[in-house]
Amino acid sequence: MKEVGAVEAQTTLNTLLDLAEGGEEIVITRQGREVARLVPPRRVVDPAASRAAAQRIRAMRQGVTLGGLDIKALINEGRR
Repeated sequence: MKEVGAVEAQTTLNTLLDLAEGGEEIVITRQGREVARLVPPRRVVDPAASRAAAQRIRAMRQGVTLGGLDIKALINEGRR
């Protein structure tokens, strides 16, 4: 984590943005006190990749059984 003063942040904003884009967190201070944080953006979830993962999970479930066990009995046993 990099710490910079407010005046330095004003003059080097493009560099700080590049650092944040690269994954670094920057703390901006004024008179030694933290006043702001510049953080990397959240990663965007790809809807197509999420759907594909869900389909793979559903495919893995095919044919999986409890081997004759009763689901309600298992739930009740877990509550004890």
